[in-house]
Amino acid sequence: MQTLTQNRCMIIHSLVKKIPVGVLGASGYAGRELCALLANHPGLELAFATANDQRGTTARLGGRPVTFVAPDDARLESAELVFSALPHGASATWVARTRTAGSRVVDLSSDLRPGAASPDLTIDAPYGLTELARGAVQGAEVVANPGCYATAVLLAVLPFVRRGLVASDRQVVINAASGVTGAGNNPKRELLFAEVAGDFRAYGVGNVHRHLLEMRAAVGAAGGEGIDLLFTPHLLPTARGILATIALPLTRPLADPMSVWREEYAGEPFIELADEPPALRDVNHRNVARLFAVAAQDVTQPTLLLFSAIDNLLKGAAGQAMQNANLMLGLDEPMGLPS
Repeated sequence: MQTLTQNRCMIIHSLVKKIPVGVLGASGYAGRELCALLANHPGLELAFATANDQRGTTARLGGRPVTFVAPDDARLESAELVFSALPHGASATWVARTRTAGSRVVDLSSDLRPGAASPDLTIDAPYGLTELARGAVQGAEVVANPGCYATAVLLAVLPFVRRGLVASDRQVVINAASGVTGAGNNPKRELLFAEVAGDFRAYGVGNVHRHLLEMRAAVGAAGGEGIDLLFTPHLLPTARGILATIALPLTRPLADPMSVWREEYAGEPFIELADEPPALRDVNHRNVARLFAVAAQDVTQPTLLLFSAIDNLLKGAAGQAMQNANLMLGLDEPMGLPS
C-alpha cells in the first residue's frame, strides 16, 4: 500500500508541468548518467539525447528507453536548458549554437572552465562548483561544470584558502585516484578489464593533468594566488568513484581541523563530514562529497591531511550539473538527485 507521502508526491508530480531539457553527447558515461537522472526527475523531462556514432540506437537509462539522435537533428530550441556532455574541444561550439537557439547550457567539458576557455569564444560562464558558487549560478545563462578531480579537491581545499589558512611558501600535495569511467567510454587498450584488474598506477605524471588549470584558477580567485599545487592522478581498478588525499600546509595550527568545513558547509545537503577517512562505498551512486581532516603528526610545520571522496559520475559530473541546472531554472537544488 502506498504511503500518504507517496500519494502526495504523485499528485504534485501530475500537477507540475515539466521543463524540457536536452543532452548533447548522451552516449558517454556522464551523458548516460544525466539521462538516467532525468528519467526520474520530478521537474524536468528529456526533450532529446544526441549521440554521433550511436545515433538511431536505443538504450535503457533510468528504467526508460532513450533513442539517440544525431546532433544536427536535435531541436535545440525545444529545450529550455541543454547539458553538453560532448568531448573537450568540441563542446564550446555547440554551447554557442545552443545559446543562439535561446536555450541555457550546463557545459560538462573543460572548454569553458577557468584557465581553459576556448580563445575564439567569449561566453560568460561562471564556474559551477555549486556549494561555493551558488549566487553566480542562479539565473546564469551558461555554467561551466567543474571537472571530477577538481570537484573533489576544491570542495576540500577552498574553504581553507578563503580564510587565509594555507601557507603559500609550501606546496599543496594532492594524490587522487579515480575509477576508469573517468577516462570516458571510447575503447582504449589500457582500460580493458584485463589491463586494470588487480592493478593500480599513476598517470598524467609531472603535474600536467588538465584539471590543474581550473584548480589553480579557482584557488587564485579565492585569494590563494601564491599557492602551489602538486597533483598526481591515479587509475583505480574499479568503475567509479574518486578518493583524494591532500597534504595542506597551514599558516598556523588548528585545534579543530573540521571546524572550517563545519562552518562553511552548514546545512549543505550534498556535503558530508565524516569521523574517519571516507571510502568509495560511502559515496558511489550518491551525489555527495564526503570529507575528513586530521592534523599530521611529527612534522616540522603545521599540516592537515584532507580526505575527499565523491562519485566521479554524479557529484563529479552529472549530479553537480543537475544541481546547477536546478538553480538556473529556479527549482529546488536537491530535486531529482540521490543523496
